[in-house]
Amino acid sequence: MRVDLHNHTILCNHAQGSVEDFIKRAIELKIDYYGFTEHAPMNFDEKYRMKLTEKEFYETTIKYYKEKYINDINILLGYEVDFMQSIPILDEILSSKVDYLIGSVHFLESKNENTPWGFDNPEFIGKYKNKDIDLIWIDYFEAIRLLAKTGHFDIVGHLDLIKVFKFLPTKDIKLIALEALKQIKKSNMTIEINAAGFRKPIKEQYPCVELLQLAYELDIDITFSSDAHAVDQIGYAYDEVVLLAKSIGYTKCTVFRQREKLFVDF
Repeated sequence: MRVDLHNHTILCNHAQGSVEDFIKRAIELKIDYYGFTEHAPMNFDEKYRMKLTEKEFYETTIKYYKEKYINDINILLGYEVDFMQSIPILDEILSSKVDYLIGSVHFLESKNENTPWGFDNPEFIGKYKNKDIDLIWIDYFEAIRLLAKTGHFDIVGHLDLIKVFKFLPTKDIKLIALEALKQIKKSNMTIEINAAGFRKPIKEQYPCVELLQLAYELDIDITFSSDAHAVDQIGYAYDEVVLLAKSIGYTKCTVFRQREKLFVDF
């Protein structure tokens, strides 16, 4: 089985290509389970996400193509939801009838700053040089721990996204992330092996090998994603991340139907 559960549409305002073009390419690549997970509406950073008024259109569109291509591919419907402590997730998203929700951290909050820091946005890369890199990583994985503790989500998006610009900690990454991973396991969540990192300065998948090994030791489930924002990114580096997962010991990955976790061989 080939699985790709984290992908976007033009509704996020920073992707290209039609839903049907994405699906046709996924079929060409013989992907069995393909998930759309648009950036969920939120009362923050609205430039880079769909609007709440577009929710019905988004869900209806995905369901239409799910039926149209039902004999060719399993299309799944979800959202990628930003987790922030200061800004609540909309009830309309938490109660939506979807197959799964991805919870992601794209912003770090500080008591000393009024505006959350979009740490993976190149516009704000300069902040890394003004902060203690170990504290940045500790704050990030504390946010991941709190995300998992909510119980709202099925998948943790790009587990170590904080490494995107190659600002790496001096402390042991496994120790920094351990409590977050324990909470992910306790919450029965899945982590994705996300190939988008190969397209970023870090030039590797999320998460790194060390964290994936730790996840395996903790018996945390995995799935796969290309995090595609364009048709040519679908299934990106798929064979490479599958070989990595197998080398660590994984033989099954998760897919979802109506928030129920299912396992398939890969």
